[in-house]
Parts: sequence; structure tokens; C-alpha cells
Amino acid sequence: MNKGEFAKFIDTYNPDILCLQETKATRDQVEIDLPNYHEHFYSAAKKGYSGTAIFSKIPPLNWYDGFPQNIIERFDLTGDKYGNPADEGRIITAEFDDFWVVNCYTPNSKGDLSRLDLRYKKWDKAVLAYLEELELSKPVLYCGDMNVAHQEIDLANPKPNDGKHGFTDEEREGFQNYLDAGFTDTFRTVFPEKTGAYTWWTHWANARARNVGWRIDYWLASREIANRVTNPQIHPKQMGSDHCPVSIEVNL
Repeated sequence: MNKGEFAKFIDTYNPDILCLQETKATRDQVEIDLPNYHEHFYSAAKKGYSGTAIFSKIPPLNWYDGFPQNIIERFDLTGDKYGNPADEGRIITAEFDDFWVVNCYTPNSKGDLSRLDLRYKKWDKAVLAYLEELELSKPVLYCGDMNVAHQEIDLANPKPNDGKHGFTDEEREGFQNYLDAGFTDTFRTVFPEKTGAYTWWTHWANARARNVGWRIDYWLASREIANRVTNPQIHPKQMGSDHCPVSIEVNL
């Protein structure tokens, strides 16, 4: 995100917890000064690639980078020709007294679907297993760029994009598995039929101005905490990235 737009967003919305994806940088490379926040960056082993970060006014009990070893081994997250997703700074967790926040930048399946197998057979299943492990102790708020439009309502042009990366049956099934496991899509729960609600737009063909986009960024909530989530919002007027922020409020 553009530095000036980032500062504007902080000043306008004053979030208690802020999650970033695709940071593409280590902490010392980022010119962000938020003295009221605790912060943690998880960078990819490959410089200038992927990465996640969390900023929180609430002091976290712990930070966790990536998956625990048992999940890595169980789902054989050893990588492919693009690299090892377990070393790409893609998932970061903050533990608080009464809940977890998990921030994720899901691997893109690629235009030729060459990373779809890893995404569908390993990554999505590993994330769900990890979230379910965390839920054994306290509820989870799971957010991020999940690189999938769940339903036809979640993208402007579903028919021509059917079967393409971000809208394959496999990716949509992977997302549905979160819901089947008890997680709530906080935005769709409140706005089940709202159209034109997108979080990402290609840079081509003036797509953002025409609102030809995709909803691929989400806040999901464990069943135990979902009834305390209110006011889910998408902020398409916030510029500075090809994505826009999504937000929720939680009554703790």
C-alpha cells in the first residue's frame, strides 16, 4: 500500500488490530512508524516476495510465524517449483487472552493452474487443520487475501472466469470447507445478497473505476465468537493498492 494512503487509513479508522498481506519486505525495509501499536512481521525467505504483518494496540500474548511442524509434516508442505509455501511468510498468528487472530496470504494458483494442486491438496487443508487446532483453546478470527471468490456473487464476471485461477471448483471447495467446519464469512452473513462488493481489481481496463472486481479478502470467525462480530465492511474508496481493506468490529 502507498505510504500516504496507509497513514490516511490509520488516521481515519484507527484500528485496534491491523493485518497486512503481501508486504514483500522485512521490518527494516518498511517506513512505518506506529508508536501505539505492537507489531510483528513475518517475511519470506525469498527477498521481496509475499510476507505478512500484524499491528495491534492490544498487547499480544505471543506471536507465531507459519505453521507448527506437525502441520507441515502432516500435509507435506515441502514446496514446488515456485518455492516452499511454508517459508514464504504467508501465515502469521497473534494470540490474545480470549481469541486468536490468524493473518494469511494464500498462494495464488497461477494463471496456468500450475500451483493448484499444492493449493487444493495441501495448503487449504493445512490451514483448516491449523485453525481447528487453535480452536481447541479459544476462538479464531481468520483474515487475509485468500485468493478465491467463493460464489458467483463474489466476482463481477463469473461465467468467463469459471475454472480460472481464483474461481476453480477446487479453490471454492477449499473455502467452503472452512464454512462447513463452522467458520462464518462475516461479510456474507450480514449481506447475503449484496452484489458489487469487491476487494480486488486488476490494473487493466480501468477495472476499479468500473467496479469490475473480485471479493477475495475475508474475515472468517469461529462459531464461538461469530455472534460478537458486527459491522463488517469493505472499503473500496481506500486507495493505495489493487486490494482494498476489509474490516469488522468485535464485542469483547
